Amino acid sequence: MRARMEGQAGPPGEPRGRSARAMLCRGPVEPLVFLANFALVLQGPLTTQYLWHRFSADLGYNGTRDRGSCRNHSVNPLMQEVDTLTSHWTLYMNLGGFLVGIFSSTLLGAWSDCVGRRPLLVLASFGLLLQAVVSIFVVQLELHVGYFVLGRILCAFFGDFSGILAAGFASVADVSSTHSRTFRMALLEACIGVAGMLASLLGGHWLRAQGYANPFWLALALLIAMVFYAAFCFGETVKDPMLTRLFTLRHHRSIIRLYVAPALEKSRKHLALYSLAIFMVITVHFGAQDILTLYELSAPLCWDSQLIGYGSMAQQLPYLTSLLGLRLLQYCLADTWVAEIGLAFNILGMVVFAFATITALMFTGYGLLFLSLAITPVIRAKLSRLVSESEQGALFSSVACVNSLAMLTATGIFNSLYPATLNFMKGFPFLLGAGLLLIPAILIGVLEKADPHPEFQQFPQSP
Repeated sequence: MRARMEGQAGPPGEPRGRSARAMLCRGPVEPLVFLANFALVLQGPLTTQYLWHRFSADLGYNGTRDRGSCRNHSVNPLMQEVDTLTSHWTLYMNLGGFLVGIFSSTLLGAWSDCVGRRPLLVLASFGLLLQAVVSIFVVQLELHVGYFVLGRILCAFFGDFSGILAAGFASVADVSSTHSRTFRMALLEACIGVAGMLASLLGGHWLRAQGYANPFWLALALLIAMVFYAAFCFGETVKDPMLTRLFTLRHHRSIIRLYVAPALEKSRKHLALYSLAIFMVITVHFGAQDILTLYELSAPLCWDSQLIGYGSMAQQLPYLTSLLGLRLLQYCLADTWVAEIGLAFNILGMVVFAFATITALMFTGYGLLFLSLAITPVIRAKLSRLVSESEQGALFSSVACVNSLAMLTATGIFNSLYPATLNFMKGFPFLLGAGLLLIPAILIGVLEKADPHPEFQQFPQSP
């Protein structure tokens, strides 16, 4: 029987009992992660398309693209300028969010180790809500697109989606046993994937049917429900939360201590190298995702919108197949071997993408990625076992920052490399991704063999 279920971190006689009586229910963290990613994925493509159409109208470009022959490489100068402006403003939003979020999310994540996960979840949910409100004002009142950057910065100041992830994974680590932790984290990642898949399907159809405004209003409604759930329905998982100052360097120092302070119960080398491994995996994952649509639109594949839609669905399916595969393989294999198998198939999929010239090969590559998303839950679970229960928030806030940095790195490397290598090998970025994945594969294997104190990775659960 699980030692401490989510939302039942302590007996009724503990100091938290008074606040617990005010709760409407003791819900898990998974609905919050689902709603947050659904709202973000619903808004993300809509924001990009809105920027593209706004700049098209400002520059007098009619916004049509000739898809009759994908081998017609003539470039309309106005279309090129619209694409450039759209990509630049998207970059400004991402950079603004990252630069602010790298400080706020680490601060709030470490703070949640003291005050509990609920305050961070409420603040981060409120930040997402503010961003949606700003986006609605921009769309409804046709404000300057620079306000999108302001909304992104406001969201990052309150923790952003990185804060949701940090609190979510930390709360799972709070209440799960060392045996069940990997699967619980895979389940949380599956919530992210299913939400993204559903939001992608709904957003595109709704945009064509009713325009930009209504999907943003739905995102706002979901985020209001999310703030309410975080404040009144989420079951706190930190035992004995206590009041502590937010704006103090002590919280950032606690993250630095994870990697530099010597301690018997953890290996600084393991923490650093597992963090490097998850950085490499996320960089390749998001880097390949960034260029796949462009790769499929152009020759020799020349996919139409219907095939692009099927490809997008295939990109999301590993969130479910990896969860199922992880659960089945755990009955006969250790987590390390599951991660290694996932990396092997991921590398094979990247190689197939690199040489795919027909549709069947592309979908073969997608099929080989069926276990690709079992890797990160394994690494997250291993990281969580390397620190004590009082350091889970600090750990996962640092991992969230690694995640954001990896996404920025992926955008810079793969989007720059793809046009630069078109002349000699169109699929070269996928080969590079396959090569980069060898690094985490080697690191995970070596760290598992070289673990000098496996007994220190087992922290007792509360009775």
